[in-house]
Amino acid sequence: MKKVITGKELQETMENAITLLCGTVKQTLGPKGYNVLIDSSDLSPYITNDGVTIAKNIESDQKGVDTILEIAKEASIKTNEMVGDGTTTTLVLLESLFLNSLEDIKKGTHPMILKKELNKSLEEIIKRITKIKQKPSKKMLRHIATISASDEELGSLAYDAFQIVADKSSIIIEEKEEKETSLSHLQGYYLETSLASNYLLQNQTKLELNDAYLLILENGQIDLEAISMLLNEVISQKNPLIIIADNFDEYFVQAFTSLVMDKKLNGCLLKLEEYGMNSRMIKEDLEVISGAKIIKNENEISSFSVGHLSHIYITSEYTRITVQSNDKLKKYVSKLQNVLETELEDFKQDFYKRRIAMFTHGIVKINISAPTKTECREKRMRLEDALCAVSTSKNGILPGSGITLYQIAEELTNDNLGNKIWKISLMKPLEQILWNAGIEAKDIIEQMKKRDYQILYNVSTNQFELIENTKVVDPYEVVISSLKHACSIATMLLTTTSLVINEKEKNVYLNAKELEL
Repeated sequence: MKKVITGKELQETMENAITLLCGTVKQTLGPKGYNVLIDSSDLSPYITNDGVTIAKNIESDQKGVDTILEIAKEASIKTNEMVGDGTTTTLVLLESLFLNSLEDIKKGTHPMILKKELNKSLEEIIKRITKIKQKPSKKMLRHIATISASDEELGSLAYDAFQIVADKSSIIIEEKEEKETSLSHLQGYYLETSLASNYLLQNQTKLELNDAYLLILENGQIDLEAISMLLNEVISQKNPLIIIADNFDEYFVQAFTSLVMDKKLNGCLLKLEEYGMNSRMIKEDLEVISGAKIIKNENEISSFSVGHLSHIYITSEYTRITVQSNDKLKKYVSKLQNVLETELEDFKQDFYKRRIAMFTHGIVKINISAPTKTECREKRMRLEDALCAVSTSKNGILPGSGITLYQIAEELTNDNLGNKIWKISLMKPLEQILWNAGIEAKDIIEQMKKRDYQILYNVSTNQFELIENTKVVDPYEVVISSLKHACSIATMLLTTTSLVINEKEKNVYLNAKELEL
C-alpha cells in the first residue's frame, strides 16, 4: 500500500536519516577516528573506518528513513567513484548543510531560494580554494601514496606506476600467489582473454609466437570446413594462426585443438573477456594493429581477410601483442583522443584512455601477493587507495586536516544566507577531526588563528607544523568533490516536499484449525 509523507513528518524523517548516516560515519574522520564493526551476511563481521563502506551498510527498519538513506548515501558513493577519497568529509559537510538549512526553512525561507544561495556561495568557495592549491613535488607524491597505503612498499609501487603512465586507467592490478609483490611495464596491446581449450597451451604456462596470422571473427560459430582453404595455406607456409572471437563452436574448438596437438598446426583460439561495445572496439583496435578484417560471415574468410602480428604473447589469462607504430596507427590514436574529449561517462573515458595508452607509452601491471587471499584482497584495497591519492594529488594539493576549509569559512562574510550556512559547515571537518582525537578544538583553533593559519595541528604527532613544511595535505580534487556532492544531495533533499513509499504489508498466517469447515 502506498503512503505519502509530507510536511513536518517528512522533515523529521529526513533529519532522522541524515543524523543516522552522517552521525555514524563522521566519528571515523581523521587519523584517530573510531572504527565501526559491521555484520555482513556474506562475510564474517569486520571492523573498518572507511566512510563509504560504512555508509553502504547503514539501513533502517523505518521505510521512509531507509528511502532517504539511499539518496543521502549517494553523496559519499559519488565522491568515492570520482576521486576515491573524502567520503567521510562529504558526509560531515552534508549533515551540517542539511540540518542548518532545514532550520532556516522551518523559519520561513523558501527552499528554492536557499538552494540558489548555497550553490552561488559554493562557486565562490571553490574559486578561493583554487587560488590556494599548490603543485606537489615528487617527494610529496611519494609521501602521499605511502600515507594512503599505510605501507611504504605499496606507496612506492603506486608512485612508481605513475612515473611510467599518466593515468590510473592505464594501471592493472592482479592478485597472484607469488612470493613478492611486483610491478612491470607492459609495452604493446594488452587484452584479457581466455583459451578456448586449455590443451592449446600444451602443458605450457605461456605461448610466444612470431610472424603469426590473425583472424578476427564477429561470430565464432563456424566449422573447420569454412576455413579449410585458409588452414591449408597457413600450414603450407608454416606460420602460426591466431583466431579471436567472443566465443567458439564446441566442435570447431575440438577440431582445431586436435590439429595443434598433432603438430599439424601452430596456433591458438582466444576468447575475448569483454562484451558488447567494448568487445567491438577491441576488435577494431586489432584490425588497425594487424591489418585484418573483422569477419561477419563465413563467406568472407580468405587469405585477404587475415592480418599479421610480428609478435604475440599468450597466457591462460591475457594476451599481449607487439604494436608497430605507423601513420595509420597515429591517425587512429588521434581519432580515439578526439572521441575521448567528447565522452562524458567515466567508465567509457577510462576505457578510451587505456586503449590510447596501449598504443603509445604502454600500461603498468602490478601483481599483489600475500600468504592468504584475505590479506591479498586487503593489500589490493590499500594499493587502490594509494593510486587514487596520487592520481588526485597530481592536480594540486591543499593544507590538510580540515584547515583549508576552516580558513575559507573565516574569510566568508555573512551578507547572505548561503554564506552563513556554508561558514558553519566548512568548520565542521576540522572540529570533528579534533573531537575524534579527544582534543579540545577551541584551544587548537585559537593557536592557528594567532598565526594567521600558517600552522596546522598534526593530530598523528600531536604537534603544530608550519604549512610550508607540513606533510599533512589533502588532494585538491578530493576537497572540491566533497563540497560539490555534499551540496548536491543536501539541496535535492531540501527541495523535496513529498515522499511516496510502499508500506510493507504484514503477512497473515492462518492456523490449520481455522481453515476447517
